Amino acid sequence: MFTEMDTVVQDDVATAPAARPVGRGTKRTKGSSVNGTKNNGAAKCEWVSHVKRIRQSQDQAAFAELFQHFAPRVKAFLIRSGSDATLAEECAQEVMATLWHKAHLFDPSRATVATWVFTIARNKRIDAIRKQRRPEPEELTWGPEAEPEQEDVIALQQETAHLKTALLQLPEAQRELIEKAYFGDLSHREIASQTGLPLGTIKSRIRLALDRLRHAMN
Repeated sequence: MFTEMDTVVQDDVATAPAARPVGRGTKRTKGSSVNGTKNNGAAKCEWVSHVKRIRQSQDQAAFAELFQHFAPRVKAFLIRSGSDATLAEECAQEVMATLWHKAHLFDPSRATVATWVFTIARNKRIDAIRKQRRPEPEELTWGPEAEPEQEDVIALQQETAHLKTALLQLPEAQRELIEKAYFGDLSHREIASQTGLPLGTIKSRIRLALDRLRHAMN
């Protein structure tokens, strides 16, 4: 895989120059493909030269042709991958802006332009999904929190002592599993891996232990 991708996708992307549609009267670079009629080898060479022109002289005409060719393809790729149209449009814009600003990272000996572009697109989509799944931090309150009431402190201390006594009264096999599950924050499968016990046995012992604790606390 094209290892520069990790560097590329982590950078903030500024606005790239607006792409200019290539119409009938637009002058094309010699050897460029039209509507896919050029063979693959020539097309690869063409896009490499476009990226070089962007890298060397920030050639906006070269960028416009790359944008016209790849932007709709990247958007379609992202939609097929499960993104909605709005997210796909935003990611496609970011991909092309990355191409403009990071053209110097492209190495034609290691990947084609298409491979580079679609790898950036894939990483952009992953970043977008991560942002969607990451919960927004709750609004922070300013100043120290109010001190708890003395009665609440005493009640909590008594409840903690009561729970400790109830835990000590459990059979050792049950107490060990409760401590691993609730104080060690281990899943049932992780406990099974540590102890060698079957999952059914672990679930049964924890259920019995919780019943005992519930009765003791009540």
